Amino acid sequence: MFTELMETARRSELGCRVLLFPRAELFFLEWRQRRMSRYAQVAFTQNVRRVQEERGSADAMERLLAGNPGRADRMGATEAEFIAARDGLYLATVSETGWPYIQFRGGPPGFVHVLDEATLAFLDVRGNRQYITAGNVRGNDRVSLFFMDYARRTRLKVLGRAEIRDPGEFVDLRGRSGGARTEGHAESLLVVRVEGFAWNCAKHITPRFSEAELAGALERVYERVGELEEENRALRSRLGMRD
Repeated sequence: MFTELMETARRSELGCRVLLFPRAELFFLEWRQRRMSRYAQVAFTQNVRRVQEERGSADAMERLLAGNPGRADRMGATEAEFIAARDGLYLATVSETGWPYIQFRGGPPGFVHVLDEATLAFLDVRGNRQYITAGNVRGNDRVSLFFMDYARRTRLKVLGRAEIRDPGEFVDLRGRSGGARTEGHAESLLVVRVEGFAWNCAKHITPRFSEAELAGALERVYERVGELEEENRALRSRLGMRD
């Protein structure tokens, strides 16, 4: 069954290499069921659809539009697990003059809390004090979030509407979803109401590994280096005695 699913995934219109995702079978089944309908309804504007027609992908993309118009996508266990494991995200906003802005937000795994199937939240701490994201959200609450797993070449794209709240509300949040947060002076609580989401394929994602991800794989390497250094010291000692 799993092999058949993977082969179907390889032939899918998105060409996603879901084999790289830790829970690939569950992910693929849920992806087939939900088809990111609301995400596509928002992202596939008239101009986007025209380009899809011009470049031959319109029929394949049409299937992604199925679903109740206006009904927001609902996150499941797969999305919640993936987000909870991330130590960073890219957050895009748009200014009142129409210019986009992208900001990176980081913290320990779990600093972005999945409150329910439609809501994300994280504590925003003081940075360079430009407040571009905060200002943009005040004028336009539409946001786009990218959650990346470079090691497994997997990404989750989220569209939503953001609201900036009092950071004191994080005290209540801790009881619901744990206390992971970014270190620093808390200035606000950013709450995102999810409108739609989409899993993306692995194409063009360069694998990168954090220190924590490499630690297990390198443990035996460090042990072997230590063994070789000890052997080297022993050989040098023996050679020295012969002199």
